[in-house]
Amino acid sequence: MISLPVMWAFRSSVRCWRHRSVLKAVPGASDNSVWRWFSSPNRSGVTGMEEILTRVVAPLPTYETREKYPPPPESNSVDFMRFYTSLDKEDKHSFLSKLSKDFGVDHKSATELAVKLLDTQLRDLATILQVEDRLRYSLTPRYKQLLNHISKVEGGVKFLVDLRADVLEIISSKGSESPHIKDLNGTLKSLLSEWFSVGLLRLERITWQSPCEILQKISQYEAVHPVRNWADLKRRVGPYRRCYAFTHAAMPGEPLVVLHVALTEDISDNIQSIVREFSTLDSEEDVNKINAAIFYSISSTQAGLQGVELGNYLIKRVVRELQSEFPHMAQFSSLSPIPGFSSWLLGLLSQYRKESRGSDLLSEQEWKEVEQVTVSSSGTPSADALRKLIGTSEWLRSERLTRVLEPILMRLCAWYLYGEKRRGYALNPVANFHLQNGATMWRLNWLADTSPRGVANSCGLMVNYRYFLNETSKNSSLYLQNKVVVASEQIVGLVSQFQKNSKL
Repeated sequence: MISLPVMWAFRSSVRCWRHRSVLKAVPGASDNSVWRWFSSPNRSGVTGMEEILTRVVAPLPTYETREKYPPPPESNSVDFMRFYTSLDKEDKHSFLSKLSKDFGVDHKSATELAVKLLDTQLRDLATILQVEDRLRYSLTPRYKQLLNHISKVEGGVKFLVDLRADVLEIISSKGSESPHIKDLNGTLKSLLSEWFSVGLLRLERITWQSPCEILQKISQYEAVHPVRNWADLKRRVGPYRRCYAFTHAAMPGEPLVVLHVALTEDISDNIQSIVREFSTLDSEEDVNKINAAIFYSISSTQAGLQGVELGNYLIKRVVRELQSEFPHMAQFSSLSPIPGFSSWLLGLLSQYRKESRGSDLLSEQEWKEVEQVTVSSSGTPSADALRKLIGTSEWLRSERLTRVLEPILMRLCAWYLYGEKRRGYALNPVANFHLQNGATMWRLNWLADTSPRGVANSCGLMVNYRYFLNETSKNSSLYLQNKVVVASEQIVGLVSQFQKNSKL
């Protein structure tokens, strides 16, 4: 058997080797700083967390010395980054919980200043403003200084973007049980919103001549219509296509949000014609055939930038870019997927079956047609047969089934997009995004995406959100302030059909 001292020595050497490898991933780190931090056997687990946090998270300077306080050494930020990177997922969660809870706002000081502010309400305005400023300063979390300093270290901004991704994961897994973590998330989001403001972003057009690393990342990050191969990618950045990305000086070579555009004669009603045909791979663009810009995919690449407005600004910048290139262009529209429609519909059918309200969802004649076309036996309710159809793509192979389901799915999907709400806004996240930008819910397209993914997510339907440039500001205000969805006659007509046939 191996003796315990030998085993301990082996484990210690492995631990040191692991942290040496982590060090190499952090710019500016040195071997000396590694051994300073990790050679001690006591600096592990909770003890190590407490020691590094106590050392690198400096106390908040007093109000009087806040602008004269010397900045901490850069090594503090590097040590924090290295230590955090060395942790496994569970320990990262513990580390962030300790950081947010023990190194946040000094609640006692803030409370005392709040009381003082109440006592000064009868004093002169200058005194009141000074106490308010002191209170505002006291509400700064201690860790905010550290985050600011990390952002100035090479690779620090990317580190903080990834750090927030971890924070968001904690929040989604623990919900409202982590108020301090939520406060940390709010601080990070506020800082990232400043660092990634539109004035600091660079718009880049991606072409086949772009660096290979960028092209590879564009392919990897494509979340809406996966890129199949290099030929597919070449086509998406070639003739009659445009690909744009926002980049940031602090994250070179890293696209933040990517927008794919098809240049077409008319507003496209299906994705197959955009991502599956190869006839334009080596053709020259004919400007007379370019009348419309179709935004068919927009992907955010950084989970840590969730909630930081980038996509809407990217669309607006791209519109200006395309108008400059094609002054005659007047049609701008998305061709958008409808994620969540199939699962919403399956849940609705289950609910109606339990409540024996099937006749409220479809008309009596439609239920008869569903029963006939699915050859439902008396022992298999039509609702179950319909649920089974929606859950597979088998119905696409039958022209008769497709014909029967088209009017049913079209009006149900129109209602899902237009009528289903979360806090008064569109339940569907893609709809909510475009409506916030001021787009009009313009056209619902039947069998617009017949890929397995498109059928599974939205029964093959897609929707155009059209950007009428002289109306986007008004539409955006109507939606954000009054929760009004601006929609075309086709959408409103389908919604009316749903309301006539269904009783939600």
